[in-house]
Amino acid sequence: MPQYTPPVRDTRFVLDHVLRIGEHADLPGFVNATPDMVEQVLEEGGRFVADVLFPLNQSGDREGCTHHADGRVTTPTGFPEAYRRFVESGWGTLSAPEAFGGQGMPHVVSTAFQEYMISANMAFAMYPGLTHGAVAALLAKGSVEQQARYVPKMVSGEWGGTMNLTEPQCGTDLGLITTRAVPTGDGAWAITGTKIFISSGEHDLTDNIIHLVLAKTPGAPDSSKGISLFVVPKLLVRDDGTPGERNAVSCGSIEHKMGIHANSTCVMNYDGATGWLVGEETKGLAAMFIMMNAARLGVGLQGLGVAEAAHQNAVRYAGDRRQGRGLTGAQEPDEKADTLFAHPDVRRMLMENKALTEGLRALCLWGALQVDLAHGASDPAARELADDLVGLLTPVIKGYGTDKGYDVATSAQQVLGGHGYIAEWGMEQYVRDARIAMIYEGTNGVQAMDLVGRKLAKNGGRAVQHFFRIVGEAIVAAKGVDATADFATRLERSLNDLQAATMWFVGNGMQNPNHVGAGAYAYMHLMGIVATGLMWLRMLEAAEAMLAAGTGDPAFLRAKSVTARFFAERILPDSGALRRKIEGGADAVMALTPEMFAAA
Repeated sequence: MPQYTPPVRDTRFVLDHVLRIGEHADLPGFVNATPDMVEQVLEEGGRFVADVLFPLNQSGDREGCTHHADGRVTTPTGFPEAYRRFVESGWGTLSAPEAFGGQGMPHVVSTAFQEYMISANMAFAMYPGLTHGAVAALLAKGSVEQQARYVPKMVSGEWGGTMNLTEPQCGTDLGLITTRAVPTGDGAWAITGTKIFISSGEHDLTDNIIHLVLAKTPGAPDSSKGISLFVVPKLLVRDDGTPGERNAVSCGSIEHKMGIHANSTCVMNYDGATGWLVGEETKGLAAMFIMMNAARLGVGLQGLGVAEAAHQNAVRYAGDRRQGRGLTGAQEPDEKADTLFAHPDVRRMLMENKALTEGLRALCLWGALQVDLAHGASDPAARELADDLVGLLTPVIKGYGTDKGYDVATSAQQVLGGHGYIAEWGMEQYVRDARIAMIYEGTNGVQAMDLVGRKLAKNGGRAVQHFFRIVGEAIVAAKGVDATADFATRLERSLNDLQAATMWFVGNGMQNPNHVGAGAYAYMHLMGIVATGLMWLRMLEAAEAMLAAGTGDPAFLRAKSVTARFFAERILPDSGALRRKIEGGADAVMALTPEMFAAA
């Protein structure tokens, strides 16, 4: 049976000594984030997910959700009670605005808790996760009346939220949607169409579900420029704020998926359902992107969360399982065999997983801190810089983070050998659950194209130049310190590869856009390596400073230093190969006709 322990010590190390969130007490919400309060949130939140959510992970996967003939969907045994306890404990309100019933804590703190939730039970975590995104969209684009009507009960967790984009004939190309919205003459609209792959579209956890739906209005352009956003409640809301009669929206079926079985992924039918316009007509895609970008950062966190759980179980198994002898001789002569830790190839997998999970944790939390700075920094220049970094890093955190999260899950499964393929050990569920994160909220290929096609050139390349400057300044400072000089030198080579690849796109992309498309995925991974490398440089600096000062657990800090060295020696060098892939261009990629792909 798998086990899970929230990595509270590692989270605190990143928050306190790498990001130094205590230096941001001037930001909204951070005054509440005292060290004692953050420790309490992480300790108590970690205990909640480990005791309440984690025990339902395997059973929920086996049972799955059930679609009933009347359109109802019931979640697995134990989920409604766990959700009730989640709501009563206030865990979903951590970073929500106090004006709507939230606790107003920093986004970076709630992100840490969300990682633990995902590790414990990814399918469960998706229910409140989608609600948070819907709240963000309503707060940004909804009317005052809409915010008052829906947001407080969504913040409290009494009501859920979804986003409805995809249709049978369109996913990424949302200009192809056919769902229609027709005005009813009383300020409302009648919404008709079918949406698919709607996570948490119907369930028994909340009293109401507030759907955000993309649709086209009469006379609007039949393209992405003609899309509007509507709020469509499952149950119409009375003037006193209570749920009323059933709206004309129903779940036609639930998808039979590879993983996340305990989350209801629905086909939603809108049959003249009553909805209300959110924001301006034909401006719906921009409004929905607020929710999508929040979701993409959350999906990147899913890559980390599943990776952490899988890695913990691989480490535990490697310490228990005895097979063969070490190459340099018996490590434990009194035993019939050594543990798996004696074998360098097992060590290789475990070290890669450790370096990636801890590096991605720091990157996700740094990204979350930028969200806080973008919204709350008093200096306009600081807000602009943070907003630039959020935009630039969102596709990297989502794409690189979920690719590597899946890699970690499969490597962890490999450590268990044949047992990793057997259901009761839990590893194959982590592999199945991790796989979806590379697909939804825009496949990772789409993330790569967003990065190179939009984010690099935005504002004349301002964001990527900021990023280059931040990494470059960190390298210069670290090269002057003996303990960090070697890492900094190696990171500098990777930064040079990233900058050279960027200039190659500038010199060749206009001549042939396919060069950019063919190299985008490698570029996303190259930037992911550099961004995670920056995090490891900062963690190395913090660990060495604490060792020198005699503070902290020496074994924990030495492990940080050694893992940083491993990242420098075994992961940073991949940047050179990625750069060469990019510079290979698109000629061979685009040369074959579709018919030539078949071998027969």
